[in-house]
Formats: sequence, structure tokens, C-alpha cells
Amino acid sequence: MAQIRIENVRKEFGAFTAVQSSSFTIEDGEFFMLLGPSGCGKTTTLRMMAGLELPTSGQIYIDGEEVGQKPASQRDIAFVFQMFALYPHMNVRGNISYPLKSQGMGASQIKAKVGEVAEILGITDILDRPVGGLSGGDRQRVALGRAIVRDPKAFFMDEPLGALDAEFREHMSEELRALHDRMEATTVYVTHDQLEAMQMGDKIVVMNHGVVEQFGVPQDIYDWPATKFVAQFIGSPPMNFLDFNGMIGAGHNEVRLNEVSIRVPDSIDGANGKLTLGVRPEHIRLDDGAPYRGRVLATEYLGTTQIVTLDTANGMVKARVPSSDKIRVGAATGLAFDERTITVFENDHGHALRSQANEGVLTHG
Repeated sequence: MAQIRIENVRKEFGAFTAVQSSSFTIEDGEFFMLLGPSGCGKTTTLRMMAGLELPTSGQIYIDGEEVGQKPASQRDIAFVFQMFALYPHMNVRGNISYPLKSQGMGASQIKAKVGEVAEILGITDILDRPVGGLSGGDRQRVALGRAIVRDPKAFFMDEPLGALDAEFREHMSEELRALHDRMEATTVYVTHDQLEAMQMGDKIVVMNHGVVEQFGVPQDIYDWPATKFVAQFIGSPPMNFLDFNGMIGAGHNEVRLNEVSIRVPDSIDGANGKLTLGVRPEHIRLDDGAPYRGRVLATEYLGTTQIVTLDTANGMVKARVPSSDKIRVGAATGLAFDERTITVFENDHGHALRSQANEGVLTHG
């Protein structure tokens, strides 16, 4: 397997820039997620790594070798597509063995390799069946088998579970992660599903409009979003945003919301003008004694928890509280924030404001 390094990679299609000077490193053996909405540049980035698109500028290194201008056939990678891309005239065995036959491998070696891969994927009982009559999950296993049978340096997957229904997609995501862990393979996986990315990934790149908004481990991205876009894209419900003017307090570690002072975890110098306080719904507690007030607009029961929507002087807020809490629509209540989890954003570009002590926590573009 291999480390993959992307340095200042840019891709233009005429006057349109699909990817803007992206840089990040995928370590050997990582399960790496490229996450973002449709049209953000994640699939284009994956295709450039795989050699299906050539970058307009920048460098791509696989296992220390610069491959940016080399075709896919010279990169020793395997690609798994969303729509399976199987050969309909071949059975399962024929589909899985095809890459090995193309390499000129002997029949006995091919039989052993196909058997090994089929055992890993749990499809030994369907090796001689035609692919046309298989379920979506089995067809996806065959597509994975055809990729892993070659022992490539890296696996690239473009929303491979996107065509499956929700229940089976969750099951297959668990299988795919377990397969990765057994093989210790370097895997790059494109998805628009933030839950899939958070569940499966060792590291995540979040992209928007061709820009890498943030790069890091899932918990850092969730707890300390680098931009307002990341804070809103990751999490369900997303982070709450409350607008206010400037920082207060001698150490610049307090904000004033509707004349109520709220401490924030970072002491930020030079922050002024219109800013935004960000707080996750689960970090808000409804407390009649809290000075910051809101009025309950609606509740949504979710089993062990409920989502409470409140109107405040600084905007709409959603709080995730235990379902056992008795909440009355129309009632006024206090909102207590977990001050350790608050993020402050500047409004012009939406970047999170960090103290100098926390500048190294995140890497983002």
C-alpha cells in the first residue's frame, strides 16, 4: 500500500475551476473520505488521483512517485464506481478474475486468488452465477472483489454504496470498513453523506466550491469546525449560529448576546465588527435560571432525545435535550451554553477565530 500526497492541485475545465489549489496527505493504510455537496470537486479530485483526469497544475504523489501526468494504467490503483461497472456477459468468477487474466497470470494462481477474495467477501457460493441476476449488495461485493484481487497500491471509491437502499447501505458500510481493516489498505472514498464519512473515515477532507474547507480526524472536524460551511454541513441538526457585534471583556474571551455575557473558550485578539457564535444543539441546556432567554416554537421527538426549536433575540436555535424533559410550546425559558464547546466565526469569509494557542489544531484551506 502507499502514502498519497496532493500538492497545490488545480483543475480547470475551460473558464470553470473545479478544484482550487488543494493540498493534503493520505497516510499509508488510512481510510480517507472526500466529503462535500454535489459539485464541490470531490469526484474530480479522486479522478485526478486515479489518472482518469489530469490536473491543470500541481503534483500528485503515490508511494513517493510523482504521477500527476501519468495515465491510470501506470499508477497501480483500483477504482470502484457507484454503478458497479460489471461485465454482464461474464459470471462472478469471470468478473473477478478478469484483471488477473489481463496481466497474464497463470490459471492456478488465478483460481487461488479468486477463491481467497471470494472468501473475504463472503461470495464463494455465487462464483458461478451470472451477475445479471444478483442483488445490489452482491453486485457491489463482486465489484469490490474485482478491485482487491490485484493487490493494488490504493483503492479509489466513488460513492460505491450510493445505489443501495438505506438499510443495506448501512450494513455494507460496516462490511467495507471491516474489509479495509483486514487488508490494511490505503482507501480513498468519495461521499456526500456526512454520517457515512464520520462513521467510516480515519481522516476527512471537507470540500466546497472546489476548495478544501477543512482536513482532519472526524472528531476535530465535528467539535472544532474551521468554517461556517463545515459547521453547517457536519451534524444533524447542524451547528446553531447566533450573530452579534464584537468581542467584550479584557481578555476578549466573552461575547454579549442580547446584553447577556457568555464566555468563549478562546481569547481572540483584534476581533471586532459582526461576528457569529456557533454552538451544537447537544451543547445547549434549557434552564429557567439562565439569563439568556428564548421562546419554544416546536419540539421533535426522536426517542431518547428531542429537538427543541426556540426563537431568540439573535436568531433561531435548536437544542437537543432528553425526551423526558417536559417542554411546552410557547413557553419562555433560559438557554445555558456549554462554554467549552463554543466557536466564534468572522462573518466576511466564515472562518473560525482561534487563539494563538489553538492555531495548530486544524489544517484547512
